[in-house]
Amino acid sequence: MTSVPVDETTRSPAVQPQSSLPAAPSAAARLRERVFQALPDIVLPAITLLVVLLAWHLVAVNLGGGFPGIGETWERGVELLSDPFYSNGPNDMGLFWQVLYSLGRVMAGFLLAALVGVPVGFLMGSSAIFRKGWAPLIQILRPVSPLAWLPIGLLLFRAVDPSAIFVIFITSIWPMILNTAAGVEAIPNDYRNVAAVLRLNRIEMVRHILLPATLPHVLTGMRLSLGIAWMVIVAAEMLTGGIGIGFFVWDEWNNLNVSSIIVAIVVIGLVGILLDMGMNLIQRRFDHTKR
Repeated sequence: MTSVPVDETTRSPAVQPQSSLPAAPSAAARLRERVFQALPDIVLPAITLLVVLLAWHLVAVNLGGGFPGIGETWERGVELLSDPFYSNGPNDMGLFWQVLYSLGRVMAGFLLAALVGVPVGFLMGSSAIFRKGWAPLIQILRPVSPLAWLPIGLLLFRAVDPSAIFVIFITSIWPMILNTAAGVEAIPNDYRNVAAVLRLNRIEMVRHILLPATLPHVLTGMRLSLGIAWMVIVAAEMLTGGIGIGFFVWDEWNNLNVSSIIVAIVVIGLVGILLDMGMNLIQRRFDHTKR
């Protein structure tokens, strides 16, 4: 049988395999994507700021009556922040010392509230008898205005600093108690069964079961309490006097320096943001649900 010669030119070319993987985006494309993703976070706050500044300008122009404009407030802010560390006596200090004294009172009251509020929250969450006994009292005291506690503090301590710390303590303790109690109540029964099988005593159960499981709730309560404490201290210092950012606001009002008051409001807001950022970092470090 004779073989049929095959022309080399009639052979079909081999099909080259094509890659199904998409091409990696270039560096410029990745940069454009990141810019477009971050654009709303920059543009929208900028638009809001422009609207607020426009409203401020319209109020200053049309209202009058000594309400400062943007330029006047900016100049006053530069003047105050250019030398925040000066100290010419207890009644004449820079903004740094005013904020520092206020933060000292806030931290003292906040830490006292944490030392009392977290254990009470554990008791309320783990004991039905304790919860039923204390829940009505907490519901009555929790909505009370911070300023209503100030005369009680002045009567008890007869001094400015302890009274302000007492107001911080009594108003910032409730979120810690309620959030800690909610965290203890939310612990699954399986955790308690494991503790019973391992025959853990009360201290070991708190250390190995209750505390790790309730830590997210505890930190959330502490974060809320710190924000409340920073808001309350301004009002308390306005009434008690002394050194502090709240007294600075009241003193500037007595001198009719409204531009200084606006600068102090901005400083109070920025410090509040820093405090919240600090608590957020602590949450991310110790809260397993944030990781």
